[in-house]
Amino acid sequence: MLAPARNLQCGIAAIDHGADAVYIGAPRFGARAAVGNSIEDIKQLCDYAHAFMARVYVTVNTILYENELEDIRLMLKELNGIGVDAILVQDMSILRMDTGDMELHASTQTDNRTPEKVSWLKDMGFSRVVLARELSLEEISVIHQSVPDVELEAFVHGALCVSYSGQCYISHHCLGRSANRGECAQLCRVKYDLVDADDNVIERQRYLLSLRDMCRIDNIENLLSAGVTSLKIEGRLKDISYVKNVVAAYSNRLNDIIRRNPDKYQRASLGRCEYSFTPNLEKSFNRGFTSYMLDGKRCDISSIDTPKAVGEYVGRVKEIRGNSFNVSSISSFANGDGLCFLNGNKQLEGFRVNRVEGNRLFLTKIPDDLRPGTKLYRNSDHEFEKLLSKPSCRRRISVDVCLGFSSESLVFTMSVSEIGKAEVSTPYQLQKAEKPQRENIMRQLAKLGNTNYICDNILLSDELADSFIPSGILADMRRRAVEALDKVLLDKRAKRGSALRKNTVPQPYSHDYMYNVSNSVSRGFYEECAGRKIGNSFETGEVRHALLMQCRHCIRYTLGYCVRHGGRRPDWKEPLYLKMSDGRKLILEFKCSECQMNVYAND
Repeated sequence: MLAPARNLQCGIAAIDHGADAVYIGAPRFGARAAVGNSIEDIKQLCDYAHAFMARVYVTVNTILYENELEDIRLMLKELNGIGVDAILVQDMSILRMDTGDMELHASTQTDNRTPEKVSWLKDMGFSRVVLARELSLEEISVIHQSVPDVELEAFVHGALCVSYSGQCYISHHCLGRSANRGECAQLCRVKYDLVDADDNVIERQRYLLSLRDMCRIDNIENLLSAGVTSLKIEGRLKDISYVKNVVAAYSNRLNDIIRRNPDKYQRASLGRCEYSFTPNLEKSFNRGFTSYMLDGKRCDISSIDTPKAVGEYVGRVKEIRGNSFNVSSISSFANGDGLCFLNGNKQLEGFRVNRVEGNRLFLTKIPDDLRPGTKLYRNSDHEFEKLLSKPSCRRRISVDVCLGFSSESLVFTMSVSEIGKAEVSTPYQLQKAEKPQRENIMRQLAKLGNTNYICDNILLSDELADSFIPSGILADMRRRAVEALDKVLLDKRAKRGSALRKNTVPQPYSHDYMYNVSNSVSRGFYEECAGRKIGNSFETGEVRHALLMQCRHCIRYTLGYCVRHGGRRPDWKEPLYLKMSDGRKLILEFKCSECQMNVYAND
């Protein structure tokens, strides 16, 4: 299970709450430009994660400009030196650089949706490929069967991009902020008018490109069966409370699956978690949930009324009286809760609860559009947030402890099942105790305090149970054994290194700029592979009437006008356009043979 980390604190929280790996932004060149992290912080996260045999992946997944190549080379050397396990990559110039012991993971920004593309990436040296979010279970399974010797990573939770990742140019086209440079302006979360060829308005001021958030917690076992190795949670811009809650929820579900299938699946890291809260995905930021295209085309994937967090449904307004109202609900409320509803203009409107008396809620002012029968949602649970603001989980590794006597020495052993053991000894002359010492010795052996370990089983030889052993000697042996076991686990941490790279590739795209080539090294790489000249990236070239988005989300289908799927036959004149607030238009193309909607620049 792979969790996001916007910073060191979120990364540590993710490990504490059950993640097997975390991904975090490099100081520069990550696809979330706003959340870069220092080398020092990434090193600290690596040290913390590796103690649980968890891994740290660093995002270096933007396209790179010519004047940045030397900086990236130096940064890669630093990342390798601090023990980073893998880097997520989009720009192929990195394949011509020294990446040391770090594995290469193909970011979802490399647009990974076919067996041919995944096979090519494997041949290029990538040990793992992050799949496009749009793929169905069947498509994932076909990729796994076609390329069984590459690890597949699939998103399971979080925000959805409406376009195939790495193939979205709308932000750069409209505002000069490139998603391929980590600067996406999220124009999929703004209002548009939908107009036809005669400029008739079909839909006015709606969030026509906005999608709900992904939630596949009920599909994890199906994803594993399809061949997915890594379950990825989106959210490198999310706060620490989000990370704690979502990671805990998915970790618990994954543990349940493993308990039922112990011979089939195994966690990739060590440690069990003890939570002080009950995870609840509805209580963290969400725009409403969808499993997206996992089971094929769906009509419940969009969030065209609002791009904001809706939260959990908590009931309906019953009676309004003065500055208060009561709620028909089995939910409990607390002072400070944030509630919201869709008003008469289909806009999400929120308010804060000042005081609670049973199911009667008191506000400073009742919103004008709040009516009896209105559906209410809670997008900020005050009591839940208070729980998550405190230490909320303890993760520890189960160990077996043994104290024996051999060659005139006490021998103390700590072992982790199927992983390894550490053994320390101390010369000692046995002394007969005046009274039995078993309970006292076993209590001393189990005192693992603030270490990463918790004692599951203790084995004490009979001859020692009747001997006097000073507590100071036992404490010293216990401390040395913990240090030795820490080293054993760190040494066990696998580092496979970069694979041998080949140089054969099918042509993955039909448009030159979609290779996202923005430097000479990347261009040379692709031209060697493709055997022909490659054009500039969208960001560095002049592209007219550009294909800005490729989407499996289809506005026509969402509005009920897809005849192929049983919808109404539209009476408008195509092409359709998305009209922006400044009057600019984007052209929609419905490529029904591929069940895909394309968005083009109108210039």
